[in-house]
Amino acid sequence: MGQFTVIPQDTFDGLQLDVGVILTSFDPTSPSVTDSAIVCATTGGINVSCVPTYSDLGEDVDNCPANMKELKHLDSWECKMSFTSLGTSAESIRLALGAADINVSTGAIAPRKDLAQTDFSDIWWVGDRADGGCVAVKLKNALSTAGFTLQTTKAGKGQVSVELTGHVSINAQSVMPMEFYSIDPGEAVEYTYTAVEPVGTENPVEEGWYVLVGDSYRLTSDTEVDDNVTYYERTTTD
Repeated sequence: MGQFTVIPQDTFDGLQLDVGVILTSFDPTSPSVTDSAIVCATTGGINVSCVPTYSDLGEDVDNCPANMKELKHLDSWECKMSFTSLGTSAESIRLALGAADINVSTGAIAPRKDLAQTDFSDIWWVGDRADGGCVAVKLKNALSTAGFTLQTTKAGKGQVSVELTGHVSINAQSVMPMEFYSIDPGEAVEYTYTAVEPVGTENPVEEGWYVLVGDSYRLTSDTEVDDNVTYYERTTTD
């Protein structure tokens, strides 16, 4: 074998195996799966993408070489999760529709004329690593953007195509709608939460502050400081 015909010694550890699962909630500090958090059964695998769009500010400048790095501008990120769902529960159908409501009295799931902020929700994909760890992706403020398509087959299973797109919030405009985690086996990420003393002008969401709910810390949804709430900063424990 040649000197450069090799692979990293930790190649096996980082291999992602099998399809993984789509979840409504997941805590990377304590990786586990509950049945109630599973969105649906899927077929054909799951596609996760985070694609940047760039513009070249020098493209119309005379004598400027194409793709000059100093004039490269990052316009946006398009973050998506796509999969084929085998689930036909009311919530699965509502998720695929996007802007829709479930009538608790009649059971009808009806598309809505207007978009509501409650139509957006965080969605996770979590998959196994070969060494027993896991890989996770959080799609923030996800909304179905491809609509509802049901395909049936003779003697087969009905399949619903789902495409979810992440969205930036007006309350946290510098926070892009996708996060990635690679978690070692048996080594959940440990964090320390320290109370902060706001001056009153901060945006807790943009600051990335947490609040204590019961016995667990959760990212706050406050866009203004609430004097009656204690906020916490999270740091990684060495």
